[in-house]
Amino acid sequence: MNNIMKNNLSKKEIDSYMKFASKIALGAGGILKDGFNRPKKISYKGRIDPVTEFDLKSEKYIIDNIKRKFPAHDILSEEGLNKKSQANFRWVIDPLDGTVNFSHGFPVYSVSIALEYKNNSIAAVVYDPERNELFSAGLNLGAYMNNKKIKVSQEKKLNRALLATGFSYDVKTARKNNLGHFAKMVKSAQAVRRAGSAALDLSWLACGRIDGFWEFYLHPWDTAAAYLIVNEAGGKVTRIDGKRYSIFDNQILASNRHLHSKIAESL
Repeated sequence: MNNIMKNNLSKKEIDSYMKFASKIALGAGGILKDGFNRPKKISYKGRIDPVTEFDLKSEKYIIDNIKRKFPAHDILSEEGLNKKSQANFRWVIDPLDGTVNFSHGFPVYSVSIALEYKNNSIAAVVYDPERNELFSAGLNLGAYMNNKKIKVSQEKKLNRALLATGFSYDVKTARKNNLGHFAKMVKSAQAVRRAGSAALDLSWLACGRIDGFWEFYLHPWDTAAAYLIVNEAGGKVTRIDGKRYSIFDNQILASNRHLHSKIAESL
């Protein structure tokens, strides 16, 4: 029995959730795109953790649409809303993944929206407004980029692999600051990139642009959507130590499967 049957959700139902998430991701992305080249009011949640008014506008747009369509659903969002009840459904949203990039005018940022049913991801979208690329996935329905099916790469050699990673906002004080791991992987892989949006890094892994990704200290909204997209594209996602991954874990390793054990060993 597959996961859809276990959860009593049909493919048609999951597809409808994907379409709804896609619609509101495109709308939120339009808000961000419109504000990208405008002067921004920037505040800080931490020493180097910024928030712009467009994070908040994007979040309001997404949450208002979810509440209007599904008033009984829970919502977990980066910018502070954590509506929690006994609902079977929970939306996990990042209205702007890559705020540092966005605030500096660096064109790598995204909107990330995932829907969980009984704590299992069933529908996910990540939208890149600058390239107008919409990544989506549904449980057992495959992964897509602008409605075309995508798959992970087939690269098997680590020294020919393009990898991606990131650094937490507390990189200067964190015990696991990832700098040592970064140095190791620069020597092991063909190249390593640090673009600044984990949701996009994972989506690019899903469509074969990169071959592996790892990071520490991410939050649920950073990976909730892209985690399902990678899995549905044929990739593999675990903790760095190889254990089963949860979006509430503080470490992630994702790959095209072929390179998973090699990346883990190098890390």
